[in-house]
Amino acid sequence: MPFDAWLTLAVVAASFLLMALSRLGPDVILLGAVIALFGVGIIDADEALGGFSNSGLFTVAFMYILVASIRETGGIDLIIRYLLGRPRHELGAQGRLLLPVSAISAFLNNTPVVATFLPAVLSWSRRLRLPAHRLLMPLSFASILGGTCSLMGTSTNLVVDGLLRERYPERALHLFDIAWVGVPVALVGLAYLMLVGRWLLPRRRTASDVFENPREYTIEMQVDPQGPIVDKSVEEAGLRHLEGLFLVEIERDGNVVSVVGRGERLKANDRLVFAGTTEAAVELQQIRGLRPTGQGQSSLKKAFAERRLVEAVVSEQCQFLGRRLREGHFRTFYGASVLAVCRHGERVSGNLGQIRLQAADVLLMEVRPAFVERHRQSRDFLLISELNGQARPHHERAWVAWSIMLGVVGLAAFGVLSLLKAAMLGVALALMTGCCSIGAARRGLDTQVLLTIAASFGLGAAMESSGAAQVLAQGALSLADGNPYLLLIGAYLVVALLTEVVTNNAAAVIAFPIVTGAAQQLGVDIMPFVIAVMFAASASFLTPIGYQTNLMVYGPGGYRFSDYLRVGGGLSVLVGAVTLVLIPLIWPF
Repeated sequence: MPFDAWLTLAVVAASFLLMALSRLGPDVILLGAVIALFGVGIIDADEALGGFSNSGLFTVAFMYILVASIRETGGIDLIIRYLLGRPRHELGAQGRLLLPVSAISAFLNNTPVVATFLPAVLSWSRRLRLPAHRLLMPLSFASILGGTCSLMGTSTNLVVDGLLRERYPERALHLFDIAWVGVPVALVGLAYLMLVGRWLLPRRRTASDVFENPREYTIEMQVDPQGPIVDKSVEEAGLRHLEGLFLVEIERDGNVVSVVGRGERLKANDRLVFAGTTEAAVELQQIRGLRPTGQGQSSLKKAFAERRLVEAVVSEQCQFLGRRLREGHFRTFYGASVLAVCRHGERVSGNLGQIRLQAADVLLMEVRPAFVERHRQSRDFLLISELNGQARPHHERAWVAWSIMLGVVGLAAFGVLSLLKAAMLGVALALMTGCCSIGAARRGLDTQVLLTIAASFGLGAAMESSGAAQVLAQGALSLADGNPYLLLIGAYLVVALLTEVVTNNAAAVIAFPIVTGAAQQLGVDIMPFVIAVMFAASASFLTPIGYQTNLMVYGPGGYRFSDYLRVGGGLSVLVGAVTLVLIPLIWPF
């Protein structure tokens, strides 16, 4: 194997390891890899920058803006309002949730779909007195399954189709070509989730008892020196018998009172540590004489009525990951006061300021109204949802946004326009009709995903030009012993495993030249292998880190890593089996 091929494989392997083990974003890692390969001369400028001109990348970008127009007009909120209803049992609740989510995800990117449904499902589950963690993991899995039903369902489908159009224009796919496999996969997967998966979901806690609640928090408040409870006992201050809360400890002048009696006198600036739920934390704000820790000279100077209480899920890209809240000056950096932290569905013990943030932690924060819009697309948080005072979208334009989206689907489905041109026209109409502002369109673009896709094309080009893809293809052929079906199974398994630990777009783009090269050397059609790469890259059910929607529900659902293996293991096997049986029937070798 040539030296260039060895060097390319080393860079690709190092990139995968960094994406799996480090906190650096995949866009930073892959762009660094492309720059390194360009610097040593393995790829030229055209190959390094080729991803930025690929039609698949631009189609993904335009689809993000169309989704933003639906989100801005409250289009998904209307569907939630009319579809969820009041089912009488858990199976009915899962059916009302999973079927529309999978259907919507066939046309909208699943990340914003889950981001919109998640706070609604949390509220809905409380009304139904059904534990939210019985619904959130199926919500994520249903959105992934729905995304396999059309080219526009996931960015990975669009990217692989872009590669196909670029290298094999005559083999380009139409919008619903993959539905022949995607719809059966989605139906089988949804049936598994409702009939089998719900028995595998954890049954740890109920919502009726605060200490059996799956979302316990540590809540820290401070005694206002000018407030009415200074020098009063805990009982006189009304802190002894709070509904849904108990006083765990008092920190005073560097010392801790760990067993708090009813006669304990409160002093100015005492730090009180409570345990309770989100709702209880909100009620705690109403007690005169208490304030969030460190609120002495608050930067949140507006009246309380103009503030917001929000929940935010910490991303694995958060700048404060692994740092203590107090030492990192979290409040100064974000203009937000952390009131509580939830991890794996349980309260985090100890002093709030000493808690080190981890990915998927759920933070309850008091913020100014501008915080929500400023950080809604921030890579530091996977999800931000308001608990009170939420501004409602302009629903009167929701039908316009949905009409534009349906028009895009119709033009692409009937071959009137390519998906790229249809999406471009749809974006222009969304901006002209006011469904989406320029600012909202800009915020709707997920630049990390777009840069990751563009950089992945550079790595794919390096794999081809260096000869590494050809060598790996020959190795795959020897392992498959010339059997195209074994090669198909091997390609699916490798991409499915890669997508659990690295970004799905990178796994698909880098695998594409290898599997198509192997198919050509074997003398069989490339299409079964292209479709296998598409589906394998979306089959991420085993870990919370393999797919962004899985990580979004990980913290709010109070899940453990093993829960994904238990529920997602069977689903992965089932989806893989159905996919590998149907692909050769629809696209013969």
